Amino acid sequence: MNAADTPAPKFRRRADARPDEVLDAAIALFAEKGYAATTVQEIATRAGLSKGAVYLYFPSKAAVLEGLVERAISPVAQTALGQIANFSGDPRPLIAQALKAFAQRLRDPDLLAVPRIVIHEAVAAPEIAQMYRRAVLDKAVPALTALIAKGVEGGFIRKVDPEMTVRSIVGPILAHVLMDEIFDLRPEGGLQLERLIDNHLAILLAGLAPEKDGVS
Repeated sequence: MNAADTPAPKFRRRADARPDEVLDAAIALFAEKGYAATTVQEIATRAGLSKGAVYLYFPSKAAVLEGLVERAISPVAQTALGQIANFSGDPRPLIAQALKAFAQRLRDPDLLAVPRIVIHEAVAAPEIAQMYRRAVLDKAVPALTALIAKGVEGGFIRKVDPEMTVRSIVGPILAHVLMDEIFDLRPEGGLQLERLIDNHLAILLAGLAPEKDGVS
């Protein structure tokens, strides 16, 4: 057996897994106790690590939350942003695809917990809102605005305000989660984000359809 065939030492595989172990421990504690009430020491204990080991990967508790956001949102966001950047033609199928992928990913309760934590904690800790804005919104909103503008210019969608249209796209989803999290008001059977997005798309895509013969 040559060196290339030798299995990696257990401690190396363990070290590679530690950031995810920290994030797994953090998401469980944030869901149980809230972000503000959770300490780095508690995260370390839950992960089976020392506090110093946690700081090797995440320099602060805020960095842990940012890591959770990156893990939950980045795979979908990076794929969608890459598609948007190179897209030409009717943007409506791409918008539908991106929203459905988002809903599919948030079927995982651990991933859905991340936006729930941001919603609950952002008012008391504005730095969380700013972090989420930098990590997600500052990338997604300009890209979507440009996509809508290109769709208008190409005649694929009616003459709408691209900036306001982006808010119309994400607004119902945000309101749906807020009604669930803040007001404890949800559809029968739970959050049902996929059902909400299917219904939202039926209305949205019809509303974006180009005018025909001057009829809006």
